[in-house]
Amino acid sequence: MKKILTLLLMLAALTPLRAQMSAVFGYSTFYDATGNRPYMETYLQFDAWTLQFKQLSAGVYGATVEVTLVVRQGDSVCHLKKYDLQSPTVVTLDELDFSFLDVQRFSIGNGIYDLDLTLRDKGSEAQPATLHEKLVVLYDREHAALSSVQLMSEATPTVSENILSRNGYDMEPYVSDFYPEQVSRMNYYYEVYNIDRELGGKPFMALAYIEERQTAKRYDAQQTVVRKNSARTVPIYGSLDISQLPSGSYNLVVELRNRDGQTLLISRVPFYRSNPGVKGFEMNDYALTFAGRITDEQLMNTYLDALYPVASDDERQLAEEMIRYSTLAEKQAFLYRFWARRDALNPEGEWLKYKERVDYVQANFSYPRTPGIHTDRGRVYLQYGPPDFIRDEKNFVSANRLGSNNEQPYNPMRISNNNPNTRSDGYTGTSQGHVYYLPYQLWRYNKLETDDPNRVFLFWDEHRSGYYTLLNSNARGEVQDPGWERRLCRQQLNEDVVGEVGEQFNRGY
Repeated sequence: MKKILTLLLMLAALTPLRAQMSAVFGYSTFYDATGNRPYMETYLQFDAWTLQFKQLSAGVYGATVEVTLVVRQGDSVCHLKKYDLQSPTVVTLDELDFSFLDVQRFSIGNGIYDLDLTLRDKGSEAQPATLHEKLVVLYDREHAALSSVQLMSEATPTVSENILSRNGYDMEPYVSDFYPEQVSRMNYYYEVYNIDRELGGKPFMALAYIEERQTAKRYDAQQTVVRKNSARTVPIYGSLDISQLPSGSYNLVVELRNRDGQTLLISRVPFYRSNPGVKGFEMNDYALTFAGRITDEQLMNTYLDALYPVASDDERQLAEEMIRYSTLAEKQAFLYRFWARRDALNPEGEWLKYKERVDYVQANFSYPRTPGIHTDRGRVYLQYGPPDFIRDEKNFVSANRLGSNNEQPYNPMRISNNNPNTRSDGYTGTSQGHVYYLPYQLWRYNKLETDDPNRVFLFWDEHRSGYYTLLNSNARGEVQDPGWERRLCRQQLNEDVVGEVGEQFNRGY
């Protein structure tokens, strides 16, 4: 299957700071029915203006990206390739308004794999970007199957065989899931395998159409139907007119049917469309709604950005694209529909409840150059609401001894910040048996939806800067670090010892 991912090089791992380089990665899987061997294609597309071009010789500039691609199955490396990818060269640095593509093709057996990709701009000091992705490859010589559905920029007759050649055409992949208004056609390619065994040599129908992702509503104005003869491998190339497709989130659907109209195989490829000049299907006037009253586009972008903790993956990606490309009217329509899907009778009420959370997060958790909605505390507050209990400790000192795992803690004690025996690093206390903790906050939720009671989140201020990050939680899908308490007390506790903050975590207060 094909999945499009966007890579943005980070200056430091897991930080929101963007470096210069950006790239888009995609992959497809196919099957060599003659050799009974699956194979994979990977696609990397770089925006030249985001790379660091260096002078190679007099009047010639170029950029180099170090690419490392590793495919593993368990502990075994099935494919490894490390290479330097050279950009096209330019005469001046004013000529960087272009993108360039790298395609790799290699055989791979059936199975479940881990793909790891690392990109490093060799002209930049930024840290490499890394990507991890799960892959499933499953083909066999007995059963009918579809390859990945590959979106295409164009297909031209092959003059000389190259990495883009397939079935007499050079097919340039469209390495994105976003279609701006300038693109009027959606081109696609896929292959059908062993359909002759399934149908006994009888012909079949290949359909392609577009459906709205949220409602599965089909847009009949954009569809193709072709009759194909059965064979061991049947290549199918098609094109859909999307010039009148409104902005929104969609699936390209390819479907195979037998002569009786029964569906044999089906595949969906998600994509996003921005087309401000075309009025949406059953488009309503949102100007008089709560969304239409938000006329400050920067504020609207903040509200869309703040939806990510409660949005689905599809909604989150669409919101990101709309922030970058869409008009204010389209953003207003998206915000209204987002909350109408959650409460059709009172979407404004749902929005106002969430907006109250957004306003609180922005006011209380923002940090220089990091808005509150992008912090860990902000994300948890938006996703789960206000906690039922908060414990906020700035200079907590426990009387636990630093002995063996069998030693029991002394009676807990607290040392006042006014204690004259304050250490230079801000901690207080006199006994060498005291355990000094970095600032932390413990949040308890009595009940989370789809989870057990008494879920706890512990945030810490690792650098005493006022910026808290999530250190540990017992909620499903959240960060869980068995060694969290040792990190919080700078390794003062021995391993497997539960200190006083650990007891607080287990109690929830």
